[in-house]
Amino acid sequence: MHPVDLVIIVAYLLTMPALGVLLGRRQRSASDYFVGERSLPWPAVCLSVVATETSTLTVISTPGLVWGGGFTFLQLALGYIVGRTIAAVLLLPRYFSGDLVTAYAYLGQRFGSVLQGTASVAFVVTRLLAEGVRLFAGAIPIKAILDGFGVHAAYWQIVVGLTALTVVYAYVGGIRSVVWVDVIQLSLYLGGAVVAAVVLLGKLPADWAHTAAGAGRFRFVDLASHLLTNPYTLVTGVIGGAVFSMASHGADQLIVQRLLACRSLRDGRRALIGSGILVFVQFGLFLLVGAMLWVFYGGASPKAMGLSSTDDVFPRFIVGQLPVGVAGLLIAGVLASTMGALASALNALSSSTVTDLYQRFTRRALPDRHVLRYGRLWTLVWAAVFVGFASLFSSTRDPVIVLGLGITGYTYGALLGSFLLGLFVARASQVDALIAFLATVAVMAVVILGVRLPGPNGASAALAFPWYPALGALVSLVVGGALALRHRGTPSPVETPAKAETAA
Repeated sequence: MHPVDLVIIVAYLLTMPALGVLLGRRQRSASDYFVGERSLPWPAVCLSVVATETSTLTVISTPGLVWGGGFTFLQLALGYIVGRTIAAVLLLPRYFSGDLVTAYAYLGQRFGSVLQGTASVAFVVTRLLAEGVRLFAGAIPIKAILDGFGVHAAYWQIVVGLTALTVVYAYVGGIRSVVWVDVIQLSLYLGGAVVAAVVLLGKLPADWAHTAAGAGRFRFVDLASHLLTNPYTLVTGVIGGAVFSMASHGADQLIVQRLLACRSLRDGRRALIGSGILVFVQFGLFLLVGAMLWVFYGGASPKAMGLSSTDDVFPRFIVGQLPVGVAGLLIAGVLASTMGALASALNALSSSTVTDLYQRFTRRALPDRHVLRYGRLWTLVWAAVFVGFASLFSSTRDPVIVLGLGITGYTYGALLGSFLLGLFVARASQVDALIAFLATVAVMAVVILGVRLPGPNGASAALAFPWYPALGALVSLVVGGALALRHRGTPSPVETPAKAETAA
């Protein structure tokens, strides 16, 4: 790598935290820190949602998916649009009408503090694991750069550096600085991907598209390839992806917190549905880059290229093939996506810890300045914890984007199922919902770790990860609904806890 690229990367890594501090330095209240006083424009929130869910996983891992199934990953993105539209209509009104700070506050109003706390703990554990994967993924291109300069740093050392830079503006600026830095970072790495595609185009033969198409690299629709075990079929993508997106964008505080920063329910819906459309376009762009890379490297397998997995293909091209300056900007964008996702997770974990756990279980009505102080304190705590979790994944050989999405399968169904139980099963009580939640997590652990189904070439395979939230939500509704039958003839418990707490 040219020294100019290295200077660009270092300058960017130092500039983003400084800009984040500048944008969010005037935090006056906990509401401003957690939801930006509900005053952020929806286009910025929409871009922030995309940047939050994208991270380095999308940038470095999505192009490599072309080696396995062409463009079939886009079938999942179709489901994302459907799921976000349903979440915008069904779930968002509950959050805005209650003037809530976290998604799980709705469960507290509907069922009670125990389920709210349980859901928050599940969110915390899930986010630690999933964001740990993302943070590790961000260390991959940095290690490649440093190795090229003869500097052999361990992954954990790189993770510490990224976390330290990110926590600067997440601690000071809260959600406001996170959102606006996300907008800048998204623009950078998408622009970098476009530049990479243009550079690639100049290095490919005129008939490259015909070559890729002939080898099935542009295949989009898969109608019959192992429906339950292949995550990239049309039915799995649209149905499983829709339910997955309902959970990730309607029941996960990481995304809901951004939507609650919008000025109104209408703006929140625009941001949520718009993010689904933009993600589809974004996935298409990175898959196009992947198809070009496949032709550029002659369809060689990662092993034949001396790489450990398809995750390493795009970073190798960035470091070795892009012009001076362009490589630096694109790598900066890759790292920026990691920092943006981490900052978002830190802010979401902080708000959920203080609002859903600390205040609920201590039953202390904290002054606003104390809530703000505790929010910043927990931002630091979770930053330290992330360093340890990210180091757990340094030995994985699976595509990190698949690993990151699979982790959420343990709890997404239980979280979404709790919301649906509260909305559609009027007589379900907190005990019913809590038993259903725990039963769902247990069932999903058994399914993910122990159940194998007939897969390709006669081999057994796990259930495809897009089905995890759908199966989990179904289990939660069946168990919770069955338990609610005990309450026939008794008054409906809907929102009784909320009314009691309000009266108190």
